[in-house]
Amino acid sequence: MTNIILGDCLIELKSIKSDSVDLVIADPPYNVGKNYGNNSDNLDFDEYIQFTKNWLTECHRMLKTDGTIYVFVGFRYISYLYQILEKELGLNFINWISWHYTQGIGKTKGFSPRHDDILMFSKSTNYKFNLDAIRIPQKFYRKVNNMRGANPGDVWEISHIHYCQKGRQPHPTQKPEALIERMVLASSNEGDLVVDPFSGSGTTLRVCQQLNRNAIGIELNKEYVEQTKERLNCSFEGFDSIDERMLRVPNDLNDAEIRKEYIQNHVTWFLKNHPDRINTFLNDVKTKYSEKNKGTQFELFFRD
Repeated sequence: MTNIILGDCLIELKSIKSDSVDLVIADPPYNVGKNYGNNSDNLDFDEYIQFTKNWLTECHRMLKTDGTIYVFVGFRYISYLYQILEKELGLNFINWISWHYTQGIGKTKGFSPRHDDILMFSKSTNYKFNLDAIRIPQKFYRKVNNMRGANPGDVWEISHIHYCQKGRQPHPTQKPEALIERMVLASSNEGDLVVDPFSGSGTTLRVCQQLNRNAIGIELNKEYVEQTKERLNCSFEGFDSIDERMLRVPNDLNDAEIRKEYIQNHVTWFLKNHPDRINTFLNDVKTKYSEKNKGTQFELFFRD
């Protein structure tokens, strides 16, 4: 079940039952004057802080005991939001994630911003975290390593969705699906309920739809609601972005049988939601291990 609701989140969140939500992913307005069509995020400081307290209080109420919340936040307000989450609502701090993107706003005075902050909190210390679902490939093949992959860490380098890119929606702050994919896989299971109070371009709903989660999105702008409905009806060809480390080919895969087994596992472990990237990965393997593959069954694997 994936449901997009037209309305004000301060009103609509109240209709969601207490202790019923497994995961909240929130990308609220940063209060920097962005134009979202029929409203602009340009509140007075105190108004914005009170608005933030109000919607976070509702999210706290509806989260299950083992539930988690991720909040995208602008740098100007991050210390205040942290205070609300930890001190006022009593949530459990997990991570301060930095989303590093390759392009950003240019500045002539001061350093140009190249990252967004994402705060990750849970309702208790007993929270879901599916590490195997979000691992990234190891740099080297070592028997002592977990070849299912490594923890991706708290710095996520994923490109913006550029305006010329297929799948780009007419929304000023559309987030890459790979960002939301990691959150959903890490902090929920299939069939769980995910809520996005500021649905925007519908990225969270689209990701949940493909990962077999139930999802509710709330959006104030009618145009974005209609665009989200269209997006949810599109055929799936793979998420619109990826952590490029998912394409990493481990060094020292010298044994032909181990190499063949690992490459097949790699596709299943890391690229099942990114079918459009599989050929790129296999070509990189072929290039890297071309000499070692000659005359082996693995060479036939590439001919199939």
